[in-house]
Amino acid sequence: MELANRLAVHFLFATILAAGAAMQSEPISATIRVDTTKPGIRVSRTLYGIFFEEVNCAGDGGLYAEMVRNRSFEDSEKPEHWSFQPGGAEVSVDTSKPLSQSNHRSLRIGLPPSGKVEIINEGYWGIAARKGDEYKFSIYARCDDTAAPVEVLLRGDEGTTIAHSTIRGITKEWRLFRATLKPTANATRGRLVIAASGHGSVWLDMVSLFPKRTWNSRSNGLRTDLADMLLELRPAFVRFPGGCWVEGDTMATSQRWKRTVGDLVDRRTQYNLWQYMSTNGLGYHEYLQMCEDLGAEPLFVINCGMSHKENVPMDNMDEFVQDALDAIEYANGPPTSKWGALRAKNGNPKPFGLKYMEIGNENGGPAYHERYPLFYKAIKERYPTMHLIANVWGGYPDANVDIVDEHYYSSPQFFIDNAARYDKYDRKGPKVYVGEYAVTQGCGEGNLIAAIGEAAFMTGMERNSDVVIMSSYAPLFANINHKTWNPDLIYFDNHRVCGTPSYYVQKLFSENRPDVILPMDISYSSVPKARFSPGGIGVGTWHTQAEFKDIRVVQGADVLYESADGSSLTRGPGGWSSQDGALRQTTDAEPSRAFHTLHGSTNYSITLKARKNGGAEGFLITVGMEDDQNYLWWNLGGWGNTKHAIERCVAGAKSIIAEAPGAIESGRWYDIRIEFSGERIRCYLDGKLVHDVECPQITPLYAVAGRVDKTGEVIIKVVNVSGVAVHATIELEGGGDSKSGTQTVLSSESPTDENTIDSPAKLAPHTNKVNLKVPRSEHDFPAYSITIFRVK
Repeated sequence: MELANRLAVHFLFATILAAGAAMQSEPISATIRVDTTKPGIRVSRTLYGIFFEEVNCAGDGGLYAEMVRNRSFEDSEKPEHWSFQPGGAEVSVDTSKPLSQSNHRSLRIGLPPSGKVEIINEGYWGIAARKGDEYKFSIYARCDDTAAPVEVLLRGDEGTTIAHSTIRGITKEWRLFRATLKPTANATRGRLVIAASGHGSVWLDMVSLFPKRTWNSRSNGLRTDLADMLLELRPAFVRFPGGCWVEGDTMATSQRWKRTVGDLVDRRTQYNLWQYMSTNGLGYHEYLQMCEDLGAEPLFVINCGMSHKENVPMDNMDEFVQDALDAIEYANGPPTSKWGALRAKNGNPKPFGLKYMEIGNENGGPAYHERYPLFYKAIKERYPTMHLIANVWGGYPDANVDIVDEHYYSSPQFFIDNAARYDKYDRKGPKVYVGEYAVTQGCGEGNLIAAIGEAAFMTGMERNSDVVIMSSYAPLFANINHKTWNPDLIYFDNHRVCGTPSYYVQKLFSENRPDVILPMDISYSSVPKARFSPGGIGVGTWHTQAEFKDIRVVQGADVLYESADGSSLTRGPGGWSSQDGALRQTTDAEPSRAFHTLHGSTNYSITLKARKNGGAEGFLITVGMEDDQNYLWWNLGGWGNTKHAIERCVAGAKSIIAEAPGAIESGRWYDIRIEFSGERIRCYLDGKLVHDVECPQITPLYAVAGRVDKTGEVIIKVVNVSGVAVHATIELEGGGDSKSGTQTVLSSESPTDENTIDSPAKLAPHTNKVNLKVPRSEHDFPAYSITIFRVK
């Protein structure tokens, strides 16, 4: 990911966040001009979509409405997620008579001479049931003797039975049994209990419990409240099924769509690299159905013969190319075709209309550049109108690329800095799909400032949607009981759901997407000047062994710190020792640091000598260090020893503020000097000036304007990234008379405020009527806010 050299928000957060209430009384003044008479580029109708990946129990244990965990006993050789009473019951996972080739394990219950055995499943952190609702129970069962009826019970939070049914007629052959359970009370920590008695053994498989009322009223349907959250996003498309889930750690655990369609008993249960088992109940067919029900275009990601740890040999790639062709035929082919017939058999005679396919996920390098053309050629020959998406992972293939998929995970500052990233993109190159992006540093569990950063970035994507034609936040879902990625758009447990502030940003931008962009200009009459924060100095490395000597810090004629061998520095992680007149670091730590505290100091210079003894990169020289989460460092030979850059770290989130090509050689002493003040930082290597960076004026507002063709409405989105209110004059050129409309605002007192599963609406947009006077209107934009005007 290339980073722009824009400084504004790094200093914004360092100064305005710290200034707090004292600056709140001094609003910034701005003028926002929108010319409604000069419509510009058309906004891509597919600009805002969603990306679903089976991560964080998003599907199994989440959107997929199945309530039983390890329903097919395929998770392992032990009955994972099942318990038994009495404790000494003879219960085991058995493979003697498989239900299908993909479902070769079942649960054997050895029945005691007297009494009964209860097997218990708590689902995904408790089974939630509502009084009066109906739940569809199904099970495959067989026995080796005359078995008594099997009881099916739903027990509530206190252990009392709230629903009951009986299964009769079990024989020596596998048979499917069904029942309906109707709870007499609510439960959030319920359990499904199957009680068996009689003689001999009983085998059970595919134990399933589904709400009768699912979002799309399908037998293999979706959880209502979670699907409603997706519908409210109004997604133009849905990318699925991943993500790293597509690749898998190995090819054996990669996602192969043909094993996810058809009867559930024939689908593969497989290990998910996000640390749980997936049933593939939410398979290729269900994804296509979900897109259809959401009114969204499907975007299918096909495995391209690459996993995290291994690749398919080139002479075996025909199978994977054929998988892609067959996936398109399954989605689009007539019922008379091989795979179209299977789709029709599975319940959809009408084609789904798949138009977008991505070749691999986060794949790159020579192996990807060999494989991608195989797919492109074969697909375009048979389906010339298919839109194909290539990965950008170390550079995309040189030729035959329609759309490239760019991924960004970083700090709020990064996204704000890159709001203008696409302003100067090559209009003759491939179109861009920003397939995964989110603030992942300084974001808490998904806080307001993360949403603010993303919103600023989104104004740039919308303004340049002649280049950026698609985008999707990632990840989409997280069950709070199994969260392996932070943050996420939507959090849930077994009966509750909440959207993060980022969720509401995605919703607001999607439902307020204009058809054409209108010219906009923002100017300021008063903006506070930002300064670098004061602090101490340090030396360090990143996956590199090095030594440092002759470290000296001066402020005018005063020596603030001096050490020939760095022995007095406070040592952090790594292998530090003072030897032969130098301070050595001998490990691969990332990072390894030693530092000296200088309270409140700026306007100083640090000089030292440094030598690389081995490893991947170069040196880390720190200034302005308040603590280990807030500092500036000069990263020499970073990013695989390819460039030098000044990075700023605020609240643990790093962003580049200046960079230049460069590398550090091993075995050679370098002279390093940094001149540091509140207004400026200069960096010299062997006497040559490499960086000279000043603190610029703060840029608090990021905005975009557009018009809706059908209604003539003007939509203005304004993001205030600062901790200071902005008083603005809004000028609408060619706007006619004063117009009434709506104003929607998402804001909060603190940039670190979040929604939680217990307080899901702490941060939510508020809409009210507004009247914008033409040609000029006055408005105050609150600190840390997103404001959307919609006026005719």
